[in-house]
Amino acid sequence: MTMKRETSARTHLRSRRPVTEAPAEQAAAEHPQQPCTPPVVGHDHTAVARLLHALAEPHRLSVVHLLAVAEHRVVDLTRELGLAQSTVSAHLATLREAGLVATRREGRSSWYRLARPEVAHILADAERIVDATKGAP
Repeated sequence: MTMKRETSARTHLRSRRPVTEAPAEQAAAEHPQQPCTPPVVGHDHTAVARLLHALAEPHRLSVVHLLAVAEHRVVDLTRELGLAQSTVSAHLATLREAGLVATRREGRSSWYRLARPEVAHILADAERIVDATKGAP
């Protein structure tokens, strides 16, 4: 008894295809990589990424804008932004963990302020870049 080896249509088709480079290898051959530049010594890119991540949310940017003008309590920020108190508190916690916001206690109230004035400059610079690149391809 002779058994005929069965192959699926997929295997059969695959066996008839010409051998070519894998897509990644082909792309690498077409576009050779530039030599990697060494990381900048003395810069903690992880910390910078954490800072930028904390700023990468529109409501948190609004909080930063308000705190750049003056100290605020959560209730003030809630009223100004039209957000729930829990949402504002969560945004403040994220900004505080990134070292962008500091608090001061006064009686039963906590007043929030920018920890460093440079934070407002980061935001202003980013807004200038966005304005300059509007309409650019």
